[in-house]
Amino acid sequence: MMLIIPDVLDAEQLRDCRAALETASWQDGRLSAGHQAVHAKTNQQLAQNDPLTQQLGDFLLECLSRNPRFMAAALPLKVVPPRFNRYAGGGQYGDHIDNAIFSVPGTSQRIRADLSATLFFNEPDEYDGGELVTRERRIKLPAGHLVLYSSGSLHRVEPVTRGARLASFFWLQSLVRQDDQRELLLELDDSIQALRLQVPDSPELLRLTGLYHNLLRQWSQT
Repeated sequence: MMLIIPDVLDAEQLRDCRAALETASWQDGRLSAGHQAVHAKTNQQLAQNDPLTQQLGDFLLECLSRNPRFMAAALPLKVVPPRFNRYAGGGQYGDHIDNAIFSVPGTSQRIRADLSATLFFNEPDEYDGGELVTRERRIKLPAGHLVLYSSGSLHRVEPVTRGARLASFFWLQSLVRQDDQRELLLELDDSIQALRLQVPDSPELLRLTGLYHNLLRQWSQT
């Protein structure tokens, strides 16, 4: 599954986030890397215990909880708190697959990574390189846009050779574990929403809505 969700943040929200990140206390991203990732990863990250990480992460999750497209596509059950990174001066992240399980710092909670997300904070023409590359496509989105993709997919971040790429990234455990089932539910939900606009009084809307919820009931894992 790969889905682009536009305009998660508006222009004012982006300006505030950018201003905070421009003066952030960045550290070597390899400090948070695992045994294999440490050899593939050259970037900067905010420390997970940095107050700015908590502040911006909470703000981002609040925005996403009010985004109907994100909620419909991801069907989030648990979310690893958002993290923030910076790529510049040739910084990159070679081919890798994200961890299957993440621990939430400071808690005993463990979260299965079904979906990965990257939210871009600056415009594509502000930097060269920095594309998120999967087997399906190369992603370099406008500021405020987010991409959702399967955590089990092989992916990389291309070297940034000019400027700096600022982003937030996180993982989530979905109510529906299987990608294909989640995609079917999203397609069904899209059809229901379109019919609601075209024929709001159709009795078929009730049947389709009931089908959606019964499939969700059958496939969800809580």
